[in-house]
Amino acid sequence: MPSFDIVSEIDMHEVTNAVDQTKRDLGNRWDFKNVDASVELDDKGITLSAEQEFQLEQLMDMLRMAFAKRNIDGRAITEDGDSKSGKLVKQHLVLRQGIETDMAKKIVKMIKDAKLKVQAAIQGDKVRVTGKKRDDLQDVMAMLRESDLDLPLQFNNFRD
Repeated sequence: MPSFDIVSEIDMHEVTNAVDQTKRDLGNRWDFKNVDASVELDDKGITLSAEQEFQLEQLMDMLRMAFAKRNIDGRAITEDGDSKSGKLVKQHLVLRQGIETDMAKKIVKMIKDAKLKVQAAIQGDKVRVTGKKRDDLQDVMAMLRESDLDLPLQFNNFRD
């Protein structure tokens, strides 16, 4: 029986490359000369720091551009809030991987409401969809691509 998995994953190697590209751009831009600004990647997420709020916004734009060049969906990062420490303004960005339980339930409900002849089951941080016909599975993929979910979705492990 044909099946596929709905997942939300980020290629961490590409994220590292995007952060490195942002650091290089930061060193080359004239409006950041003699400015204490940085972009740091750790296992929890990305931390942006700058002296002023508008510079922080510029850093965020540079990071989003680097993500776009590397084909990483911008919805994969969420702002965790900014903090002011000393003379620096910091912003922490969280990298979203996997599908949370609430979002998985919403996806399963969307698939069931579409009245297609498929079954959807939540398996950890992914959703497995099975059906008798390959066309039904492709209809589910098309429906999810058109939906306005605030999460980048990929479809993998397609079995025929």
